[in-house]
Amino acid sequence: MKNLLFIVFIGFTAFMISCQPKTINTEWQTIFNGENFDGWKTAAENPGSFTIENGTIKCSGERSHLFFKKDFKNFEFETEIKTLEHSNSGIFIHTKYQAKDWPAAGYEIQVNNSYKGSENYKERKKTGSIYSIRNVYYPFVGDNEWFKMRIKVVENMIEVFVNDVKVNEYVQPDKPWRWDGGEGLKLRKGTFALQAHDPKSTVYYRNIKVRELPESEKTPVFDENWDATITKLMHPGFPFIDFHVHLKGTLTIDSVLQSSQQLGINYGIAPNCGLHFPVTNDSSLYAYMNEVKGSPTFKGMQAEGREWITLFSPEAIAKFDYVFTDAMTFTDSKGRRNRIWIPEEVWVDDKQQFMDDLVSKIEAIFSQEPVDIYVNPTVLPAELTPEYDELWTKERMQRIVKVLADNNIALEINARYKLPKAEMIKMAKEAGVKFSFGTNNTGNDLGRLEYCIQMIEECNLTPGDMFEIKPDHLKPIKVKGLPAKITG
Repeated sequence: MKNLLFIVFIGFTAFMISCQPKTINTEWQTIFNGENFDGWKTAAENPGSFTIENGTIKCSGERSHLFFKKDFKNFEFETEIKTLEHSNSGIFIHTKYQAKDWPAAGYEIQVNNSYKGSENYKERKKTGSIYSIRNVYYPFVGDNEWFKMRIKVVENMIEVFVNDVKVNEYVQPDKPWRWDGGEGLKLRKGTFALQAHDPKSTVYYRNIKVRELPESEKTPVFDENWDATITKLMHPGFPFIDFHVHLKGTLTIDSVLQSSQQLGINYGIAPNCGLHFPVTNDSSLYAYMNEVKGSPTFKGMQAEGREWITLFSPEAIAKFDYVFTDAMTFTDSKGRRNRIWIPEEVWVDDKQQFMDDLVSKIEAIFSQEPVDIYVNPTVLPAELTPEYDELWTKERMQRIVKVLADNNIALEINARYKLPKAEMIKMAKEAGVKFSFGTNNTGNDLGRLEYCIQMIEECNLTPGDMFEIKPDHLKPIKVKGLPAKITG
C-alpha cells in the first residue's frame, strides 16, 4: 500500500511540475561565436559552402544550408548581413534539419538586394520577403553594405524589420492555403537555418543572436479568403504592386504601410507634378522626396499636363523609381486646354473628332515624353462614358497599343476606373506590352485591386507580363523644352 501511495505521489508531483509555466530566457543570447560552428550543423549537401571569415559566416558555393541545433517557438532573431552583387540567401525559421534540398518546413525570410534570377526563373522577391507567402518587391537596402535584419515570431504572427524599419508582416490562419509541396510552410516550432544559394552568390552574416519570447494569444486573421487569394499570387512570384497611390485626404505614409502589411500589397507612392499641381518645380519635388524617404515603398512621379518636362530638370526626374502620365490633360485642335475629369473644362463639339484628337494626343505623348507607364488609360469625359465601347473602336485601341509597344511603355490596369477592358488588355499582351496595377485613390480608398485580379484571370496574365523598374527607366531628355507637337 505504501508503495502504491508513493507511486501516486511521484506521478502527481511530475504532473504538477509539467503544468508549471516553462521558464524561458528572454535575454538576448549570441548564437555564433565568430570562431567556429559550435552549436550549428551543416547539411550533408555541400557543407563546404559555409566558412568562417573575419568573424562572419560566409555563405558562398553550391546550394546548402547551415542549421542551428536548438528549436524555438516565439522569439526575436537578429543578425547583420552583407550581400555582394547579384547574391541570394535566406534565413529559415521554424524549420528542421535536412541533409539536402531546400528545407521543407517553416518559412524562408529572403535576403536578396539585386539578384534577378536565371533564364528559367525571374526572381523579384527582395530582402524581407516571407518567401512565396508575402513578398517584398522594393529593394530597401543595397549590396556591399552591412544592414540589420530582425525577425519576430509570436504565435501565428511574423514581423520582419530591416534596419529597424518594419518591411513585412504576416498573420497565419489556422488552416492556410498552400500549394502541393508547400504544406510544410507553417509556423509550428523549429530552428534557424542560413542558406548558401549558388556558386555566384556570396552573403555574410555576423552578430547573430536570439531571445525567446513567452507564450501569447494568437493575432486575429484579417480575412482568411484574402489570405488565400494573395498567397496564390505570391507563390508564383506575381509582383502584386499598386504603383498609383497618392497621399491625399487622410491617407498618410504610415497608413499606406499599415495597409501594405495587412493586405500584402506592395505600393508605389507618387505626387502630382505639373502646372497648378502640388509639385511644380525641382525644389517642391525634392521636398516631397524627403517626405517619403526611408519608407519601404516605390517612389513614383505622376507627370501632369504636357508642359511638365519644362518644369523639372532631368536630374530631379531621375530621382524617382518610375514616371507615369495620362492623357487627361491636353490641348485640342482648336487650342483649348481640356482636363477631362472636370466637366466644365471639356469641349466635345463632335464626338468622333474628339476621339481622333485624343488618340493623336496619346500617340504624341508616348512617342515623345520620357515616361514608363500610361495610367488612367482610355478614360473618357463623363458625357462620353456611356458610349465608351462604341467610341473606343478596335482601330483606335490598336493605335494606342502600337505606340506603347514601340516605345516600351507599360499599360496600367486601373482598379478605380476598371479600365482598360479585357479586349484591349489581351491585344496589348499579344503585342508584348507590359502591365502595371494602379488605384489612383482620391483619399483613403486604396481597396484591394479587385479589378486587377479579375483581369489577371480573364486575360491569363503571368509574372512575366508585368512592368519591372529598370535602372535606366527613363528615356533621356536631350533638351529641356517641349517638343513642337506636344503643347498645353
